[in-house]
Amino acid sequence: MDETHPLVSAWRDHLARDRRRSAHTVRAYSATAARLVRFLQHHLGGAVDAATLAALTPADLRAHLAARRGEGIGNASAARELSAIRGFLDFHGAAAPRVRGPKVKRGVPRPLSPDDAVSLGQTVAEEASDPWIGARDWAVLLLLYGAGLRIGEALSLTGAVLPLGDRLAVTGKRAKTRIVPILPQLADAITHYAALCPWGVERDLPLFRGARGGALDPAVVRRAVRRARRGLGLSERATPHALRHSFATHLLGRGADLRQLQELLGHASLSSTQVYTAVDAAHLMDVYRNAHPRA
Repeated sequence: MDETHPLVSAWRDHLARDRRRSAHTVRAYSATAARLVRFLQHHLGGAVDAATLAALTPADLRAHLAARRGEGIGNASAARELSAIRGFLDFHGAAAPRVRGPKVKRGVPRPLSPDDAVSLGQTVAEEASDPWIGARDWAVLLLLYGAGLRIGEALSLTGAVLPLGDRLAVTGKRAKTRIVPILPQLADAITHYAALCPWGVERDLPLFRGARGGALDPAVVRRAVRRARRGLGLSERATPHALRHSFATHLLGRGADLRQLQELLGHASLSSTQVYTAVDAAHLMDVYRNAHPRA
């Protein structure tokens, strides 16, 4: 995909230089802008300039989003794409056409889909005020979704956990310690954050720091997630703790048994873990109703 178009190049430079967005965010938003420009070149049959963007209609933007949905992106990804497009248009002085974002089905508590969980974490990171804070928030949320930690457990980690291996000792409720596996992507995210953190990493101090260098307050993470879920159109139930629920439900759906899940989550009683069988069954019923021709 060609990202050398002048409109896209100017947007990319603005994000990197003026907004100080992370390299990941700059790449993602530039790719979104390039997709829009390329679509408009075919859709409108001509060159695309600032005047073209200013003349966009809701129908043009809906056609682009429909094409992206046809490529298989989910609701959360479509919402993120629409948000990035609005920023791109605003930068070039074009008012974004009024297009309603994708609807998200609401109802009883449900785990986030893998796509929604990742999109939530990425959006929180992208909207951070500084690249190191974005890296921090991404690492924290990955610990919840990728390792099933409670937010308090993640924020109680100290610099002593570095360098990371393929497993991590976590102290949970009632001072009970458990061992959780660490995926390479998660280890990379934490290592990247540690390299960017302006406060350094010390063995006896919290690994995750707030903007002023103190221990990161969980309320800061919850507020960031709240802002991101609104932009993505996700349910109010899309909280940091919902990422831990999603971790458990997705593992159960992939064949993990309850005893294994109990150990990974640090539940004292198996009855606490059994709730996920009901959640997983409810999710399967949703899939059945949405997919079966006779449902």
